[in-house]
Amino acid sequence: MDELELLKKDWGKSDDKFEKKSASQLYPMLLKKSSSIVKTLFYISVAELVFWILINTIPFVMSDTYRAKHEAMYTSNTFIVLSVLSYAIILVFVYLLYKSYKSISVTDNARRLMKNIINTRKVIKYYVLYNLVMAAGSMVFAFFYTSKNDPKLAAKIDHFTSSQYMIMVGVYIIATIMFVVIIWLFYRLIYGILLKRLNRNYNELKKIEV
Repeated sequence: MDELELLKKDWGKSDDKFEKKSASQLYPMLLKKSSSIVKTLFYISVAELVFWILINTIPFVMSDTYRAKHEAMYTSNTFIVLSVLSYAIILVFVYLLYKSYKSISVTDNARRLMKNIINTRKVIKYYVLYNLVMAAGSMVFAFFYTSKNDPKLAAKIDHFTSSQYMIMVGVYIIATIMFVVIIWLFYRLIYGILLKRLNRNYNELKKIEV
């Protein structure tokens, strides 16, 4: 049990005089822990940005076939918009988390710290939601783009019966759902753990305010 947990335990069972003293000691610890959590979230967001850049850059440099397909895709305005939007949103997310980290680092009272924690949780929530929507949208776009621009696939689809076409669409819908669920589980694991810790700090701050 660390110093913060011991102090919270004593604070919960002590008299009013000690409780006031404990509250003044508890706040800096909660501030430090909250700042550390948001800093970690910021580093994760930067790592995610670097990861997606590498995922798109390495195959482009290493494979002529991939490069040719990639260049062909960039003739589509929809693909260009989705790519630019995706990176722009990640950059905005990185900036907002950095801003949250800086705000929490200089916070000097519990009420303001609580507000900053709420704002950080909102940023994470909307970012995860955006990525889930983008994942589903990207799968749908990839399906329509490939079916129209891949000659071999387009030729096969042209000879499909109605039932075969429905089966293909059904399989793709299931694959899209599975893809989105995997991404959701990833974010649930990475961000969920940190947000739970941040939420515990928020609840302790509410007790101080009361």
